[in-house]
Amino acid sequence: MPSFTDALLPALPDDAAMAALAGRVWRPDRAGPSVVAIRDGGVFDISPVFATMRDLCEAGDPAHALREAPGEHLGPLAKLLHNTVAGTRDAAKPWLLAPIDLQAIKAAGVTFAVSMLERVIEERARGDLAAAARLRDEVHGLIGDDLAKLRPGSPEAMRLKDVLIAQGAWSQYLEVGIGPDAEIFTKSQPMTAVGTGADAGIHPASSWNNPEPEIVLAVASTGRIVGAALGNDVNLRDVEGRSALLLGKAKDNNAATAIGPFLRFFDAGYALDDVRAADVSLTVAGEDGFVLEGGSSMSRISRDPADLVAQMLNAHHAYPDGAVLFLGTMFAPIKDREAPGKGFTHRTGDIVTVASPRLGRLVNRMRPTDQCERWTFGTAALMRNLAARGLLQPA
Repeated sequence: MPSFTDALLPALPDDAAMAALAGRVWRPDRAGPSVVAIRDGGVFDISPVFATMRDLCEAGDPAHALREAPGEHLGPLAKLLHNTVAGTRDAAKPWLLAPIDLQAIKAAGVTFAVSMLERVIEERARGDLAAAARLRDEVHGLIGDDLAKLRPGSPEAMRLKDVLIAQGAWSQYLEVGIGPDAEIFTKSQPMTAVGTGADAGIHPASSWNNPEPEIVLAVASTGRIVGAALGNDVNLRDVEGRSALLLGKAKDNNAATAIGPFLRFFDAGYALDDVRAADVSLTVAGEDGFVLEGGSSMSRISRDPADLVAQMLNAHHAYPDGAVLFLGTMFAPIKDREAPGKGFTHRTGDIVTVASPRLGRLVNRMRPTDQCERWTFGTAALMRNLAARGLLQPA
């Protein structure tokens, strides 16, 4: 098993030389975070021009603005990555953070047919792993796994809904999977996300949980999609399976939202169509020697990313500081780890790598939520810090 530090490299996209990449760095000498540009393997502080990532996302052309912004060289990316790992960090030197700040952190659920079926199983099994295995066979036999071809909200989807209700198999997860309304929920609060190299949290009360490898869209306050990153929407399957009303407990926990390694802004060489065609891979490497591999193909998403964004931000839902949106995953791990029929669940120390060729690699180590670095630097702290540094400018 590679060390956590070694797993962080390489972090950059395959075509990094062409990419408009922005991130955030904690600067101990400033007692706060800075927005940075990644250029030719170096990290450049552009916070005098863009005090927050929110401000950069609100620019008319973020990719162009990022490339034009002058910056202070903070050193090579590799050094900052090595210093990001909790437990071995030199607190006097800078380290990487999640590449977002004031944006609302939202997520779309049940956007792939495979994950939709797994949510139906979770709901009906109510957290019982053995029951889930039996129900998985039952649900597949009843409705198959070809729902990716079915357009949500279409007449065909509504006819299928009637059939499933008649057979007693209808579910609230099928409602948002094939009905007209997407599931858009609040994953976490602004400023809570952890970045690559950080420990990510699993609530110790959960005994059935998994990573969710996803693409995360960055959306300006106008609803314009400006870029993308990778994300891990950590999920407690047993908690959500007991009741969908426990979604907050299953999703919004300390360090349980990972985004990174950087935001890639849209430009002539990278746009929403590249997101639509992207493949996202996942590897979990455990200290016990267990390895889980999987992935998610955006080409199989049931709802278009632009439609999901439109359902998130519109005349009825405003986000003046913009938002980021997890797009969901088709990955649903069923590989046994503990014993036959028990499926997959995390163990402390698992190294999770979410990767995509044009977005890079997001790497996190799993820890109980109460053992991860506690979130203490919130919006008020950020505003005070930026004011003290003279970085808050009049509108």
